[in-house]
Amino acid sequence: MARQMIETPSNSMKIFSGTSHPSLGREICEYLNVTPGEILVRKFSDGESYCQINDNIRGADVFLLQPTCPPVNHNLMELLIMLDAAKRSSASRITAVLPYYGYARQDRKDKPRVPISAKLVADLLTSAGAHRVLTMDLHSPAIQGFFDVPVDHLFAAPVLVEHIQRLKIADLVVVSPDAGGVERARAFGKRLGAGLAIMDKRRPEPNVSEILHVIGDVRGRNVLIVDDIIDTGGTLASTARTLVENGARKVYACFTHAILSGPARERLENAPLESIWVTNTIPLNDAWKNNRRITVLSVAALLGEAIARIHNNSSVSSLFD
Repeated sequence: MARQMIETPSNSMKIFSGTSHPSLGREICEYLNVTPGEILVRKFSDGESYCQINDNIRGADVFLLQPTCPPVNHNLMELLIMLDAAKRSSASRITAVLPYYGYARQDRKDKPRVPISAKLVADLLTSAGAHRVLTMDLHSPAIQGFFDVPVDHLFAAPVLVEHIQRLKIADLVVVSPDAGGVERARAFGKRLGAGLAIMDKRRPEPNVSEILHVIGDVRGRNVLIVDDIIDTGGTLASTARTLVENGARKVYACFTHAILSGPARERLENAPLESIWVTNTIPLNDAWKNNRRITVLSVAALLGEAIARIHNNSSVSSLFD
């Protein structure tokens, strides 16, 4: 019997996007000059998620893009199903690409009888089939240790800093909204040649913050508030008001992940802010797209370069800076 010649995608790179952020997936594929993988993802009438990979991925290097942003539980479940489908389709390696890692703020046991949900999500991802994880600006870098598979942790700082440098803002002071963000603010300040200030913040309950005072001199200076996540906007609004009360001239802010949920719109409209710069790790809600204060910067090239280097088994370290 003559041997049958069968084409195989062995060692080829396949990129698939879930429904949480397909536009970012398309941008990444354009950067890499590859065709997006064909995948059917939908919901049944009872809300159950379903997916079918329409490409042959046996032996392929598969990347599944899905930020677990709101609706978090739905997007997380969808990613788990995609991982399982890729595993059962005999992909040689599966990388879960989470530009935004949901549940990252639940990273420790700070009260009795509470879960460490960030660790639970890590276990779910690896159990579903992820061989490695590519993510960006984790709320706590220690979350990398929750995984028993390699984690490539990128930072959006190069994209944000490059944009801010072009604006040439004089007399700039970088502000950390709390003590936990000092390292991030110091890194921004070093790259921008700016000073550093820290807000003394208390958080009596989730999504509620109280600013007590400013550590550092902001009088007569332009200030840049730097953080990884903006959610309900409470911390940003109270920080901006406190800085103005302490003599700051103009207040700017930049964030990697723009969740912007709940009362964020009202709070930001009433806050003394000049501009807010965010990245597209999370798709901006339609209600925010025409907001004059918010500028969205793309991290597609950064993620695309990381994907290319992972696929080629070359170093990703330089992208961490």
